[in-house]
Amino acid sequence: MTTITDATPPQVAENDAEPSRRRRILGAGKQMHAGPVTYLVLTLFAVISLAPLLWTTIAASRTNTRLAQTPPPFWFGGNLFKNLETAWNQAGMGTAMWNTILVAATITVGTVLFSTLAGFAFAKLKFRFSSTLLLMTIGTMMIPPQLAVVPLYLWMTDLGWANHLQTVILPTLVSAFGTFFMRQYLVQALPTELIEAARVDGASSLRVVWHVVFPAARPAMAVLGLLTFVMAWNDFLWPIIALNGENPTVQVALNQLGTGYIPDDSVIMAGALLGTLPLLIAFLLFGKQIVGGIMQGAVKG
Repeated sequence: MTTITDATPPQVAENDAEPSRRRRILGAGKQMHAGPVTYLVLTLFAVISLAPLLWTTIAASRTNTRLAQTPPPFWFGGNLFKNLETAWNQAGMGTAMWNTILVAATITVGTVLFSTLAGFAFAKLKFRFSSTLLLMTIGTMMIPPQLAVVPLYLWMTDLGWANHLQTVILPTLVSAFGTFFMRQYLVQALPTELIEAARVDGASSLRVVWHVVFPAARPAMAVLGLLTFVMAWNDFLWPIIALNGENPTVQVALNQLGTGYIPDDSVIMAGALLGTLPLLIAFLLFGKQIVGGIMQGAVKG
């Protein structure tokens, strides 16, 4: 007796599955397109992010009397350049800008360099007490920076560095966060075999760092450099304690605005706009390289 079944022969099933598998493979290489909801959400977040900068510009272009009225202004006025000039002269922004560029650039270069070297050592080198030292480094991140203000200021005063830029630069040349960040990146992005191959070829430690470690760590170094520069530019607590009005950074200089009996809010906003413009220019010039470095690091990971 012959039994009729609905079972599909393996060869037929495999042939039927082949077109769908090919479609999935071809579809994997296609570029995904965002829908209208995605554009709506991104536009909303962009507007929310730009709103403080827009309001600062509007307030900087108005008079103090108009800012005190209700409702507040929602469009630009005609006093922007006048208020910018007033803020520039009152706060001594020329000297403050130069000091801040020098401080932020030095801190950024030092932090990126030392953090990369320390991160490489913790990630790929074997030495005694490496885990203990790494835990101690991470543990320093849990100490509030306000606790170190008094002993740090006394130390700098003993060295005769009070009211000098090196007082702001030297304590922040090394970052525990930067060391941990670079260590975590290099663990995944830098193969140990690559270092061993360089050693076999006779490369010294300096050449290994320069030709192997730095190229592999370049995306993370770009991200860390951006974060460090922004943090150093916006730092206020330690510079306001360590520096005076004769040798200020931008944030210390902005603190001198609005110290009269009736603070001029429009001039204060103009000063805040002046302090923000260099960061915006830097991001417009190097934003593409920074985002590219982030994406390159994401693909490597």
